[in-house]
Amino acid sequence: MTTRIEKLYKDKAEDLRRSLSTVSKVSITTDGWTALTTESYVTITCHYIDSEWEMKSAVLQTRATPERHTAENLAEGLRSATESWGILEKVTACVHDNASNVTLANNEYLDWDSSPCYAHTLQLAINDGFKLKAIYHIVAGASRLVSHFHHSTVATQALCQKQVDQTLPVHRLIQYCRTRWNSIYDMFDRLLEQRWPVAAVLSDRSVTTLSDARTLDLADDSWIVMEEMLPVLRSLKCATTALCGESGVSSSMIYPVAATLLTKHLPVAPGESKKVAEYKQTVSVSLKRRLKPDKVESAKNVPFIASFLDPRHKHLKFANDALRDAVKARVKELLSALGADARPEITEDSSSESESARGSSAGESESARGSAARGSAATKRPRYDNKSAMLTLFGEEYHAEEPVTPEMELSHYCDEKCIAPHLDPLDWWRVNETKYGRLAQLARSYLCVPATSVPSERVFSAAGLILNRLRSRLHPDHVDQLIFLNKNN
Repeated sequence: MTTRIEKLYKDKAEDLRRSLSTVSKVSITTDGWTALTTESYVTITCHYIDSEWEMKSAVLQTRATPERHTAENLAEGLRSATESWGILEKVTACVHDNASNVTLANNEYLDWDSSPCYAHTLQLAINDGFKLKAIYHIVAGASRLVSHFHHSTVATQALCQKQVDQTLPVHRLIQYCRTRWNSIYDMFDRLLEQRWPVAAVLSDRSVTTLSDARTLDLADDSWIVMEEMLPVLRSLKCATTALCGESGVSSSMIYPVAATLLTKHLPVAPGESKKVAEYKQTVSVSLKRRLKPDKVESAKNVPFIASFLDPRHKHLKFANDALRDAVKARVKELLSALGADARPEITEDSSSESESARGSSAGESESARGSAARGSAATKRPRYDNKSAMLTLFGEEYHAEEPVTPEMELSHYCDEKCIAPHLDPLDWWRVNETKYGRLAQLARSYLCVPATSVPSERVFSAAGLILNRLRSRLHPDHVDQLIFLNKNN
């Protein structure tokens, strides 16, 4: 079995290597985790847009890293991995969490762009709001209440009965988990759904003692704050969920989504409680500080360039004038760096027609020269049909188009209307690749960058099933092979 798995891994790895050799640019994500055996692993995933403008993803490797996770060691591991897969010079950006060591590794020791995980950044801003004393006490009280039902069989059975009596869904309460994003929203949402069955259990002295009821019961003010916070937390959860996909373009959505949160969902509404208003303001300030959506220096960030190359957001309506100009200037620099060879492709039909015209013209010219050499021009004249006569009269250069410069291509692209937000930008580029050849190359480079490092984090769940207590002696190489086959099959 081991021999067969190793052979299957080798075959699949060669297939992936061949696929990667055909693409011009890729992006990667990376994250680390610790197995039950206390071995430390680092996972690297790869994302690219193929020749048909389809988004592709693959797990490259999950390697044991016994050495200390310093910036130098992490950088060397990333460099070695990308080099072994033949993509070292193709990486546009690496997406990672906000840990200082991996951030330093990508910023200081590697030649590609460093792109922090947006979901992690958003979660840090959300957690800053939960650090407010008033909100923290409500979260702690709700968590304590849910924990009571999770640890008491009698209370759980009583809750199920009360749910049936009140014709409510028989749902288990959800506990807040510090490492699970949006779990506070899930906890609040389920508690509000089950508020009255929970209150009925707490007021039943055959199930809950008076002292426990006084400790666990939430004040009416807490329930009101939870209800007011639910729409805010729902919008924050939607923002996280929308950007965690792997099958579509996501990095171009980071700043549009952030702008929507800051202008539509996080401003203080009339009549809101002071606690909720303070929470919104804290999250807004934290999000602006971490993302810097109004700073001109943000124009060089991958998400802003990706937004400009996304036909849904290319007008950058969410940015100020100075930032829009800075982004366009940066894209112009990137276009110039592509060189003179990066021109729109000529279709096969037009090129063959051109060749035919040149051949016909050349043939007629040769015939004319041959006739003149053999006889008198007065007695033997070249015979012209309409096509050759027009070519002779006007010349080939008459109908030749002026070469499209990067500035012209950029200007024409900006003049076009944005497409609807629900449409797929890759479909648009599939149709317009020939029209905007240079920009299409940049689009392949930047639209393949995911908004989050979730792709590498999702490997952890599969790894937990593969490397468990009953298989704790698996060799790290076999862990890598099994995860690779599981995720890339």
